Amino acid sequence: MSKKGSAVWQGSIKEGGGTISTETGVLNEAPYGFKSRFEGGKGTNPEELIAAAHAACFSMALSMMLGEAGATPDKLHTEAAVTLEKKGMALKSPPAI
Repeated sequence: MSKKGSAVWQGSIKEGGGTISTETGVLNEAPYGFKSRFEGGKGTNPEELIAAAHAACFSMALSMMLGEAGATPDKLHTEAAVTLEKKGMALKSPPAI
């Protein structure tokens, strides 16, 4: 199985902005940027998407395990949190190709 997503970014890190899209179209040019990622501004951000993906994966896995035990859940509600911490690493330029 192969699934695709894409991101477009324009401009500088603080003043610029971008969009995120998925192959299925569920996300279609959803806005993201510095403010949505670090300052609580409108739009989505990579950490929010990772948290949602983890919650979805966990819910599906739990449903499978319950099903294997002969139970079918009426509803599963899973929340996940992703924390972004600065660890003193500096961004480095990618190696020349």
